[in-house]
Amino acid sequence: MPPSAVDIARALIAFPSVTPADAGALPWLRDILARHGFSVELVTFSASGTPDVLNLYARLGTERPNFAFAGHTDVVPPGDARRWRFDPFRGEVADGFLWGRGAADMKGGLAAAVAAALSFAARGPFSGSISFLVTGDEEGQAVNGTAKLLDWALEKGERFDHCVVGEPTSVEALGDTIKNGRRGSLNGRLVLNGKQGHVAYPDLADNPVRRLARALVALFSPRLDRGSADFAPSNLEVVSVDVGNPAPNVIPGEVRLLFNVRFNDAWTPATLEAEIRRRLEAALPGKTFALSFDPTNAVAFLTPRGPFTDLVEEAVADVTGRRPRLSTAGGTSDARFLKNACPVVELGLVNATIHAVDERVALSDLEGLARIYERALKLYFARRWG
Repeated sequence: MPPSAVDIARALIAFPSVTPADAGALPWLRDILARHGFSVELVTFSASGTPDVLNLYARLGTERPNFAFAGHTDVVPPGDARRWRFDPFRGEVADGFLWGRGAADMKGGLAAAVAAALSFAARGPFSGSISFLVTGDEEGQAVNGTAKLLDWALEKGERFDHCVVGEPTSVEALGDTIKNGRRGSLNGRLVLNGKQGHVAYPDLADNPVRRLARALVALFSPRLDRGSADFAPSNLEVVSVDVGNPAPNVIPGEVRLLFNVRFNDAWTPATLEAEIRRRLEAALPGKTFALSFDPTNAVAFLTPRGPFTDLVEEAVADVTGRRPRLSTAGGTSDARFLKNACPVVELGLVNATIHAVDERVALSDLEGLARIYERALKLYFARRWG
């Protein structure tokens, strides 16, 4: 009999796989999938200046359509374990909840997907394949994880028809929200240049703080866009302003700003960078500032409503009785890589305690998500996909 979602989740939580450490989580997952007929490979990817990361690819079947589940076993640090009700890496069950780091984000979601796949496959043959793409680099730099694992699989001739990512998308109740897209993310760094000097002799200095207000107005106004039917307006936030000067009698020589833009599909990183530079050049004439942007692999994308989103919605409704809403809100996820291979949606557990002390998930939700996933598999392989 295949293991339950709760049993799998408890086992995964017991591995302290804080990014980028695997701590044994993926080899354990490899073994359980292999015991149930999946062909499984563990692959490590590397890049200069980044830690090596272990990844897993598994597949049951050789035919298409190929339904993929994707996710990650890495977790964020638990912080001070003494503040937790239970050891964050014990996978304690109490009061109707499973407690531990990763219970919601997203060892619980991954466990539900594995339990669903094993249960569905145990019911008999089906025409198609079920795959898993699992990384240990989602909470980290995302350099040696899903992006490279996907390229590696495609180079081997693997093809994917549709994908569900088990990120915790639910807001108030299991299945109330499906993510069918994500905003992009772009970090910018602005330096306002001046000339350091004594506050008593301002004519011998050039205080860049005087230009700060104009720079902020240029960044914030007008709004980057008005949004669309599928996306909220793009949003820029300045998250740090620093003059690096503790002395009250010194005019600083520069002001440094760090900002982030969460942008919709009206922009690419290149067009967004150009717009921000245009605004600052108009507001700050002359060579009075320096602007740079961090490299980004987080671009906005959308999986339009269609037969696949309808199928996932139907699976949720069949199990929970509620009709989920489609959303593109929130941060980024590895779905931004997977969308290059096939249509992708995200559906997972309630996200109320992710990254928090006492992260936990209701046992009923964990088993309910496994039933939703299994229902989706049943609906999927009963249909023809051209």
